[in-house]
Amino acid sequence: MKNGTTAELQIILAVTAFPSGVRFAVQHGRDGLLPPYASTAELVSFAITMSLGPTLPDGSFNFRGPFAQGTPADRFIYLNSGTYAGQPDSRWERRAKIKLAGIPQPLVETAAGDANCAIEGRIHGTARDGGPVCATVGPQAIRWQLVKRIVPAELR
Repeated sequence: MKNGTTAELQIILAVTAFPSGVRFAVQHGRDGLLPPYASTAELVSFAITMSLGPTLPDGSFNFRGPFAQGTPADRFIYLNSGTYAGQPDSRWERRAKIKLAGIPQPLVETAAGDANCAIEGRIHGTARDGGPVCATVGPQAIRWQLVKRIVPAELR
């Protein structure tokens, strides 16, 4: 993207291999929660729409919108679980940071502004202690790929 231009981008977070009985949600703004658009015993999926603003001075992408947490130079998405995901009876109170700088640049360039394309991040949902994933999710624990965009009717 050239400096001064903007585009819309859909990011799909797919959480796999997570502890049973734990609820997940994506943080929206300071305290809002986005529930999954699809959920089974093996997979929980979220579809997030973000905008890309003019590139930052260092040439990196400028992810914006209510799901973009952190500073422009260090954007991430919070994946909340347990009580942080609205599950009051859970023993877990966790948030995982999904760093947006970890998305390969060619994927962002391909998907930005393409009405049929999205970027999916597949995340292993269980931490070493057996609880839900938490802290900063390392690049080795998330696989980014291009997928077909989820259309609004599929989100209901």
